Amino acid sequence: MNLDLQLILTHIVGFLITVWILKRFAWKPILGIMQERRQKIKAEFDTIERQRAEAATVLTEYQARLKDIEVEARQKIAEAIHAGNQVAAEIREHGREEAKEIINRAKAELERDVAKARVELKEEIVDMTIGAAEKIITTRLSEPEHRRLVAEFIDTMEKA
Repeated sequence: MNLDLQLILTHIVGFLITVWILKRFAWKPILGIMQERRQKIKAEFDTIERQRAEAATVLTEYQARLKDIEVEARQKIAEAIHAGNQVAAEIREHGREEAKEIINRAKAELERDVAKARVELKEEIVDMTIGAAEKIITTRLSEPEHRRLVAEFIDTMEKA
């Protein structure tokens, strides 16, 4: 192996000059660019972390709102059920009142019919009694007197 000392020295000197030039002119800008890049990456990570925290906060707020909405929906459903029960109770009460009214009208009508039937029955009995009395008794009493006597008899019978 032939080693040429002059060639080795030239390479060493050239290398040192290159290192010195790089150090003098390129090293600081390269380090500055790297430092800049490092800060930019750190800033991006900070931004991402801040956005992640904001997203977590927003998620928590939305979950709380969702719970509030669910509670509100349940309240509205409960209110609607309560209102429906009130309406049903009112309808039932109205139905009961109508039924009582119908029953009372039917009772009143029945009482009128009974009273009418009693009057008609009384008149028929009077007529029958007069007819029977006419056959039995001669025509000594007039018809109005017969009616009066028979009506008095029936009235005393009803009271007894």
